[in-house]
Amino acid sequence: MSVTLDVSRETKARLEIYADLLRKWNPKINLVSKNTIDDLWNRHFVDSAQIYSLAPHPVKHWADLGSGGGFPGLVIAIMGAERKSPKKTTLVESDSRKCAFLRTVIRETGAFATVVNERIEVLPELSADIISARALGSLDLLLSFAERHLANNGTAIFPKGANWEKELADARSKWNFDYQLAKSKTETGPVIMKITGVARV
Repeated sequence: MSVTLDVSRETKARLEIYADLLRKWNPKINLVSKNTIDDLWNRHFVDSAQIYSLAPHPVKHWADLGSGGGFPGLVIAIMGAERKSPKKTTLVESDSRKCAFLRTVIRETGAFATVVNERIEVLPELSADIISARALGSLDLLLSFAERHLANNGTAIFPKGANWEKELADARSKWNFDYQLAKSKTETGPVIMKITGVARV
């Protein structure tokens, strides 16, 4: 599934700088699977951009947990630069080498984002309006992070793989929450979950 990215020329240029840096750094610190490098635009950039489009804009504070190579958080910060939403993006990553990469991309692209080199579970509460996390853990685990770091009335946006229905059923036994599903535009099977009202059962 190939999808075009509807962004301005300036935003596309920033994303291309990001892509070039990722190709250069990836052999050293494994930011994304090397099997996806040839399809980098579709598998990572377009995949992240669809998460941006699902958020209820304007957004004051967007926190991306376990940012790794910057997907989706850094793409969101770059897309948000000219749209002024989100006003602030926080990228949380525990691996200091990946943090160095994220800071390099921020510097080279002029993205408005802050990198926090810390473990999610010990980080002071972020009170973010939107929280995202891609390929970080089970829905149950992600909801525990959302409970801690999401502002009242905030929204969590989590892309989930083809086994999302099992994860949803497991999480339902421990958590109360409302959710909406959007089908992935880049793969058949995965979905993106928009979650609000997170509370323990």
